[in-house]
Amino acid sequence: MDTVIRDRFVKQWQKYCPVAELPITFEIGERSRITGKAKTPDGWRCIICDLARVRKGTSLVFDRTSVTCSGGLFYLGYETQRSENFRYFLSSGKPGVVDGERYKKTPEIIDEIDTRHVSLPVSDRCYMFRRWDKLTREDNPDVVIFFARPEVLSALFTLANFDQVDPNGVICPFGSGCSSIIHYPRLEQERDHPRAVLGMFDPSARPCVPVDILTFAVPMKKFTKMIDSMEESFLITKTWDREKAKIVRSHAVHTS
Repeated sequence: MDTVIRDRFVKQWQKYCPVAELPITFEIGERSRITGKAKTPDGWRCIICDLARVRKGTSLVFDRTSVTCSGGLFYLGYETQRSENFRYFLSSGKPGVVDGERYKKTPEIIDEIDTRHVSLPVSDRCYMFRRWDKLTREDNPDVVIFFARPEVLSALFTLANFDQVDPNGVICPFGSGCSSIIHYPRLEQERDHPRAVLGMFDPSARPCVPVDILTFAVPMKKFTKMIDSMEESFLITKTWDREKAKIVRSHAVHTS
């Protein structure tokens, strides 16, 4: 990681989105340079809950043993097949077998979704999560993830579309909380012109984030372009000055 880029973004972020929290990042690697391994949960646990520690500055490593949610194992790439009854779990359920979450109308819709799923296996590799300001020269993040309120999301959304004709510089695919910050951004990273991913609409993951927070995940090769655009974009205008004031007011309300 070029620490000049790291520090430049921190300075610009503090200037244009004052008091907004810094993003976190992840890198997939064969071995970890981070000593803090995420503990194996007792029973089911959503990985989004554990990322609250990363947001506060604690770097964490996740491997297959750190994830007990079947959806997490699937979307992180540790498993490539769904469980036998997943089609019922995500839809209307199966009496005597599994309760349905009712996120989709029928099991057949789930079947069709799975035929279109693109697997990104990680084998025995691990995910190294760091907050942006904790990145070192040895790090090479794959994805940058913001946890943000609407005004900050407005900045990120507009910046993601700043340098392109296509109005769809940001996508919002249906999926679990972890799919929106890990799986779909990884897919985008493989594209010539990657898009950012708006997410955290999954009701099962929502208990792990504050009531007014969504996520905005950006493949690193797109994020570097966003950083380069900041000081020639709308962020330097009086229009954004008004929004900066709202960001500060919002922060004061939610931390009082």
